[in-house]
Amino acid sequence: MTTTLTPGSPAARYREIEETRGEASDVNVGEGERLACGIGGAALALYGIRRDDWGGAALALLGGALLYRGVTGHSEMYEALNVSTAGKSRAGWSRDVHRGLKVQKTVTVNRSPEECYRFWRDFENLPRFMRHLESVQVLDGNRSRWTARAPLGTVSWDAAIINDVPDELIAWRSLEGADVDNAGSVRFRPAPGNRGTTVTVELNYEPPAGRLGVTIAKLFGEEPEQQVREDLRRFKQVMEAGEVATVQGQPSYHGRD
Repeated sequence: MTTTLTPGSPAARYREIEETRGEASDVNVGEGERLACGIGGAALALYGIRRDDWGGAALALLGGALLYRGVTGHSEMYEALNVSTAGKSRAGWSRDVHRGLKVQKTVTVNRSPEECYRFWRDFENLPRFMRHLESVQVLDGNRSRWTARAPLGTVSWDAAIINDVPDELIAWRSLEGADVDNAGSVRFRPAPGNRGTTVTVELNYEPPAGRLGVTIAKLFGEEPEQQVREDLRRFKQVMEAGEVATVQGQPSYHGRD
């Protein structure tokens, strides 16, 4: 049923205010998410077209849908859920539809907690076993600048150490303005039976465009849990053998994998 508002009435004036603010428009997708949808959708559609198979066609259709969301700023799903990331919902309340990811993995390394801690505490060592990292630049005793590979380019952020217990724990978080909001910690505990050190990594991060960004990343082969598992496997190799083993025609490769 369509309701006719009397010109000049309080309801009409309130409607005008809503339209001015964009709350009554069809735009229900925030600017950051629209940008990610536009870029990711275009890349995904192009990738799908180039595959020239049924799987590629499905990816191209998904890419087209994401591109449409980015251009129009409208999501049918958000409308059905009465949710808007561009501001308040039509019901007058707000809801954060983006939930960050949490990944936790553990590995046992045949080295002492002291050795593992010292290696990890020098953040510039991290790209040696974290494949997605291009570089980590230590700025001072607590701050560092991280640059990482992403499905559609690179992202960077500054991070600060928020907890540091020698030989036991290192915890850090990204600073304001980061391309990817994230926090992490690594714990070093003596393994049972004097078998070295149990290293446990926990990462919490909010990828660009929230869950949508996670979906795009997975489609391009950037599965977070698998990534952390492989990083820890390479960390174990570096600590125990001083190098990362490869399968590219050589028995080993010194430095970054």
